[in-house]
Amino acid sequence: MKKTIPFLLAAVVLTACGPTDTPEKTDVPSVEELASDPVRLKELRQQCKTDRLKLGDVLCNRVAEATRKRFYGDGNTPYTPPENPPKF
Repeated sequence: MKKTIPFLLAAVVLTACGPTDTPEKTDVPSVEELASDPVRLKELRQQCKTDRLKLGDVLCNRVAEATRKRFYGDGNTPYTPPENPPKF
């Protein structure tokens, strides 16, 4: 009886460590897809704020990256100072 207890405990622990219901990488839209759809991006941002565990880190990280990309653009905007500097 004492020898079967560790095996039962191991079985319970391994059963508890089963796969979670997080989306697969193929199910998660790309950053470009999210950035091109602002309505869906806004919905997913709200869902990531309220229930990140359910959506998963992969999706929420892509949502954050798409939000950053929409805000900053491609990042290639050069700085153009004014011709006449302000006088203080």
